[in-house]
Amino acid sequence: MQYLKVTFKISGGERADMLMALLSDAGYDGFEEMDNALFAYIQETAFSAEMLTEIAGAQGIDYETEIIAPQNWNALWESNFLPVIVADFCTIRAHFHDIKVATKYDIMITPKMSFGTGHHATTQLMIMFMKDMGLSGKQVLDFGTGTGVLAILAEMLGAKMVQAIDNDKWSVENATENCMRNHCKHIVVQEGSLEDIGNVKFDIILANINRHILLQYMTELQTTLTPGGTILMSGLLVEDKEIVLNAAADVGLRYMKMSELNGWIVILFAKI
Repeated sequence: MQYLKVTFKISGGERADMLMALLSDAGYDGFEEMDNALFAYIQETAFSAEMLTEIAGAQGIDYETEIIAPQNWNALWESNFLPVIVADFCTIRAHFHDIKVATKYDIMITPKMSFGTGHHATTQLMIMFMKDMGLSGKQVLDFGTGTGVLAILAEMLGAKMVQAIDNDKWSVENATENCMRNHCKHIVVQEGSLEDIGNVKFDIILANINRHILLQYMTELQTTLTPGGTILMSGLLVEDKEIVLNAAADVGLRYMKMSELNGWIVILFAKI
């Protein structure tokens, strides 16, 4: 499986965040922010030149494309991947990081082609909310697991069972590897989407994806929750708030609270 790398000549800030949101909706599943550039990655088979031209043209941003072989991707991740420390709560690092860990939880992942290294604001927002969600003894679904980092943290926080699902084969392989690396015993990693989990109900759903997918599956997410269950949604920009709140309310999800970081938001809902 080969990936295509698109380099956008753009500095950080809200403009870059908006571009990442649009690209996420178009199937891009990896991003790197540099001082004067944004790198976006997509599977070669999912790439649409017309879609890219439309997105970049609407934003007035120049770009270049190149094919990245899987082995080169891994080397790229290792050269750029730095440890992530979320407050005094959780450290996310790779096996080659030789650091003193001072947080309560220490997650070690192998950075490959999966979203969820902890660097993005949405992952950090999800982690901070999970700190106080009371996962002990709960049945948890990690919808769009990526590297599996949220599923791993859920087990560390006491979840009795975690089902981690993703429709990307590489993410499933990477999440499985990361679960083994962290000695997880209660996580089931599955390739597929919500329609593939059957009639299983969950006390807590973690859904760090994007607005498009959340809106598409809003009804299914609600029905997959147990009565009184909670769902944590991210992959959302501030401007997505109202449309997501309205869609959630329409299916019987009650708004609980939200938080913002660098223009991105996380929202907690409960099943009425």
